[in-house]
Amino acid sequence: MRFGDYIVYVDESGDHGVERIDPEYPIFALAFCVFRKAHYVAKLAPSIEAFKFRHFGHDAVVLHEHDIRKEKGAFRFDDRLHKQAFLAELTDIIDSGNFTLISGVIDKRRLAGRQREKNNPYTLALRTCLESLHEFIDERSSETRVTHVVVECRGAKEDRSLGEAFRGICNGANRWGASLPFELVFADKKINSPGLQIADLVARPLGIAVFRPGQPNRALGVLADKRFPPPESEKPRRKRRG
Repeated sequence: MRFGDYIVYVDESGDHGVERIDPEYPIFALAFCVFRKAHYVAKLAPSIEAFKFRHFGHDAVVLHEHDIRKEKGAFRFDDRLHKQAFLAELTDIIDSGNFTLISGVIDKRRLAGRQREKNNPYTLALRTCLESLHEFIDERSSETRVTHVVVECRGAKEDRSLGEAFRGICNGANRWGASLPFELVFADKKINSPGLQIADLVARPLGIAVFRPGQPNRALGVLADKRFPPPESEKPRRKRRG
């Protein structure tokens, strides 16, 4: 088969501008959520659909981390017990979801003084994630087949810039100078994709972990054993996923 066994969904936290850096959140985080397609179709997607029916009565709601955190729209719960149950169940879905998390987190304050053409946090994070994705796929002997990387559309100019950076990295601008078997897919922002929603939910906790490492971060604990490559302190006890 031409296509590989995995599908990748991507989202970000923070903006990638470096001209004016927000001191409240000077971070750009990129999250790659890597799912084995068989698990995604049979387990993950149905569990999210069932979750939405239980809590909203329909599946048209799109799970956005910002809206959930700020209690906007459908996530404005009058019943605190309902909110607690909602968050606990959503955490359980992410915890039990058999996916691998690859990330690139940039503290933009540390980029000061670098050459402008090398100063794009999105490109830096994207290269880190694509190189790690290549290692992950290579370990599973799927490097000869195409793996699709799905991102949300952000606008014509932004999408064009992302596409150019993605193709450049996959065409050899990586640490091996090799061709990487990945294809970029742009998804409309209105699409109700379980994979994109999971990526949206995990991106900010990764950024917060770098910006405020001492702050309690329940989500990061849930994500710890999904990370690839694992942090140095986790390598001896990590169990490979997928």
